[in-house]
Amino acid sequence: MIHTLLRRAALTLAGLALILVAAVGCQQVRLGGSDFAPAPGTGLRVATHNVHYIVLRRETGRWSRGDFERRRPALAAAFAALDADIVAFQEMESFGGGSEARENLALDWLLSQNPGYAAAAVGEPDSFPITQPILYRTARLEVTDQGWFFFSDTPDVIYSRTFNGSYPAYATWAAFRDRTTGEAFRVVNVHFDYEAWENRRRSAELVAAPIADWEGPVILAGDLNARAGSPTMEILEVAGLTFPPVPGATFHFDRGLNLFGAIDHVGLRGAEALGPPMVLRESYDGVWPSDHYPVALDVSF
Repeated sequence: MIHTLLRRAALTLAGLALILVAAVGCQQVRLGGSDFAPAPGTGLRVATHNVHYIVLRRETGRWSRGDFERRRPALAAAFAALDADIVAFQEMESFGGGSEARENLALDWLLSQNPGYAAAAVGEPDSFPITQPILYRTARLEVTDQGWFFFSDTPDVIYSRTFNGSYPAYATWAAFRDRTTGEAFRVVNVHFDYEAWENRRRSAELVAAPIADWEGPVILAGDLNARAGSPTMEILEVAGLTFPPVPGATFHFDRGLNLFGAIDHVGLRGAEALGPPMVLRESYDGVWPSDHYPVALDVSF
């Protein structure tokens, strides 16, 4: 009996050791795909970053107001390091209770620190949700249209709950014109359900429908909560999107632990990737900007 227990304990420790080795091994790759040099030629850099919501009623503790004060220099440093023309943000929400957020600490902070950028896919909260913005470089791009739809049986009803009745989730989109090349294209910013597979599947189908109808290039960026090869990704690929494979993890548990494949992606239709996706695995003075790494991709049309 004692021998059996010791054997089981040894196997358990060996398994934990393998997990630790895998996590530490992944940690050695800080930048996946590139050194984040500027996009080549007239290439456009598109990025996505889930920055985790802030709970306004909490003054201290993880994801509180105070925690955001601690993280915000790291968030600004990561944004600068990306050097992107477009960044699609998810969970950029200052949660005060209810769905209609009117305060957005992270969005206001980044815009105050980066006067060369503006926010698309935002509006008055009673008619346009403000928590999934698309920041863009104004010297390079202009916005010609924008919109949203919720992952719901009533997608045109703002703040409608998802298919299984869970918290509202949605897509935002913005149409751009490139001031350098004159190219017109759309960016769709999505955040799929982390828990319910059926929600992810139906949300992907809802996103695929307008993409099939839109003319011109389309870029989809966001937290899909799905790995390459999953049914969720396949639905979007059938709609014409191609997803260059993202190297390694993009969710790290706010600890720099890289235990499974990428769930944050950039997909293209009518555009070409100029290299592999880049993952910014970096903390700043020991502080992680979020529990997700930003992912960037250089593209051309």
